[in-house]
Amino acid sequence: MKVSDKVVQSLRILIEQNNMHVGDRLPAERKLCEQLGVSRSSLREAIQQLTSRGMLLSKVGAGTFLQQLPTNWSQHQIVQPLSDLIDQDPAYRFDVQEARTILEGGTAWYAAERATPEDLQNIRDCYAQISHFQAIGDDDQAAQADARFHLAIAEASHNLVLIQMMRGLFDLLQFNVVLGRRKVYSEPHRFDQLHLQHQQVIDAIERRDPEAARQAVCGHIEFVIQQVRSIDEEDARRQRASRLNRI
Repeated sequence: MKVSDKVVQSLRILIEQNNMHVGDRLPAERKLCEQLGVSRSSLREAIQQLTSRGMLLSKVGAGTFLQQLPTNWSQHQIVQPLSDLIDQDPAYRFDVQEARTILEGGTAWYAAERATPEDLQNIRDCYAQISHFQAIGDDDQAAQADARFHLAIAEASHNLVLIQMMRGLFDLLQFNVVLGRRKVYSEPHRFDQLHLQHQQVIDAIERRDPEAARQAVCGHIEFVIQQVRSIDEEDARRQRASRLNRI
C-alpha cells in the first residue's frame, strides 16, 4: 500500500473518531501531521488525492473541509451506481424511499430511547437550518440540512451499525432528498405539512416515545412517496393533454 493510501486510511479513522460531519473543517496541516505521525508531503498527497475525488474541499486561506463522510470513501462504488440508477429510472427513487422507511424507522425508535441532550440539540439545529435555508430560497443548502436532520436522528440512536449504514448512504440520502424536494416543496402548503412532520418527529423523540417516533418518521417518508407519485401522475396527464392539443 502506498504511503498516501495509508494516510487516507489514517485520516478516515481520525475523522470518524472525532465524529466530524460534512462541511466541517479539518485540523490545520501541522496538527494533522502530528496527530497522524506523517510528513507534510505525505499528508498533502493524501489530501490532494481525496480532493480530486470530491471527498475533501480545500479553500485557500480557509483550510480543508469534509465534503463526503469517510464511510463513502470505500463505498463510493456502491453509492454512485445507485445514484446513476435513480437518474436512469425515476421510479427507482421509490425503492430508496422504502428502504429509508425500514432503516430510519429503527433509528428513530432508538433515538427516542437513547438521545442525549447534545443529540437533541443537534437534531433541533438541523431542523432550524432546514427552515432557514428554505426561507432564503437556498434549495441546495436546505436539502443538505434535511439530509443532516435524518442523519442526526440516526446518530442519536447510538447504534453503531445503524449509524454506519446511514453515513455510508448519506450521499444517496441527500440525492434522494433533493429529488423529493424539487417536487414536494414546490408548493407552500406541502412545505408546511413537511415542516410539521419534522416537528412531530422531534417531539416524539423528546417525549421518549419510540413508537411515536418510528411512526412519525415512517409517516413522513410515506407522505413524500405518495406526494411524488401524485405529482408525477399529474405531470404525465398534462403532457398527454399537451400532445393531444398539438394534434
